[in-house]
Amino acid sequence: MNKGMLLGGAFTLAIGVGVGYYLSPKDQRPMTDNAPVDRKPIFYRSPMNPQVTSPVPAKDPTGTDYVAVYADDGASEVAGTGEITPVVQTNIGLSTATATRGILSRPIRTVGRVDYDEEKMFRLHPKVDGWIKEIRVDKTGQAVEADEVLLEIYSPKLVSTQQEYLLALQNYESLKDNQIEDIRRGAIALVSSSRDRLSLLDVPEHQIKALEESGIVRESLHIHSPVAGTVLHIGARQGQYVTPGSELYQIVDLSTVWVYADIYEYELPWVDEGDLVEMTLTSLPGQVLTGTVSYIFPYAESKTRTTKVRIIFENPKMVLRPEMFADITIRSQNTAEVVVVPAEAIIRSGHYNQIFVMKGEGVFEPRRVELGVESGGKIAVLEGIQPGEEVVVSAQFLIDSESSLREATAKMTQMEQPDSPEHDQDHTPELPIDTSNASSGEGAATGHGGDH
Repeated sequence: MNKGMLLGGAFTLAIGVGVGYYLSPKDQRPMTDNAPVDRKPIFYRSPMNPQVTSPVPAKDPTGTDYVAVYADDGASEVAGTGEITPVVQTNIGLSTATATRGILSRPIRTVGRVDYDEEKMFRLHPKVDGWIKEIRVDKTGQAVEADEVLLEIYSPKLVSTQQEYLLALQNYESLKDNQIEDIRRGAIALVSSSRDRLSLLDVPEHQIKALEESGIVRESLHIHSPVAGTVLHIGARQGQYVTPGSELYQIVDLSTVWVYADIYEYELPWVDEGDLVEMTLTSLPGQVLTGTVSYIFPYAESKTRTTKVRIIFENPKMVLRPEMFADITIRSQNTAEVVVVPAEAIIRSGHYNQIFVMKGEGVFEPRRVELGVESGGKIAVLEGIQPGEEVVVSAQFLIDSESSLREATAKMTQMEQPDSPEHDQDHTPELPIDTSNASSGEGAATGHGGDH
């Protein structure tokens, strides 16, 4: 064996001794001159399972010594509170942050689909049976103006109604100077009812006036567009027989559009009606359109488990086309002022949420907390933390493991200490007698047998 190998072995041995000393429990390290020499262990616990204890020194199945537990171990007002030296804090990378009071806000980013404004969709049906004599707007997607003539329809009922109106006018002309008041009123009422009938059958006002002036019955009458918009569907063609059940046109006003977006469950607390929404589209590079959340649906989609929200956008230049996809950013309203901490400070379990608070130099106390909304790496703490307290934001899982051991030890210490004054006297705990092993002289340990 050469000199280099000897030096390497010695160096490795030195590192091993140092690491073993650092990882060994404080109660198993050599006592210094300043350390108390009169401390007596109450019992010993398994290093692998704190629930397994022994009143005397023992070993677990792997040959590892049990850890001695003293009366002052884990003493604290809060179970699980522990002390960590500055050197150990540096070695495990422990860091803290201050709990502050502030306002949280969160932008919700999702994908939207442009759709028609359902409140501005119109379906046009005739009021009478008849035949399409001439169709003037014959293309889907065509823009129409309000009151624009769409088609001409011939209907025997419309012809007879015009004739009745002309007879009512002639009757009024002959009776308007009658001395009997009831006869004059009857003539006026007949004219009024005949004219109203034409209006109810959608005969345009200009055609009624033309009928009054000329006294000539028209065979076909015009059907006008009720609004300005875009033709989505044409349900009849020239020469076709139609009834009141026939849909002649479907027209939509695209001056405003609806956009539907899907929101996940965890984002719902941040979304409310009236929130500002920003939208960008591939077809409009560099432009950001703004709208508002108008409605949040009261149910979730069964397949995606998301909730739809409806957003209204103005569309004066007709650049928003239904069935387009868009990138949506909902600027949620700010929350009330709350206590916030970094989200990484929270230790989550299946039953509760926990956080570690620095109570003094190197002293850390576990604290159960009630959480609120989370945004931008910050989370609201509704209960359990006060502004200004220092919380652990890294290596807290290592502290949590040690805290759990301390809490279990404290509970066992309370169970092991009898109430009698004799317990304070210095004596060795008696071993329980196991008659089955009496001949062999083997002792038994509480919860787990060990070689003594």
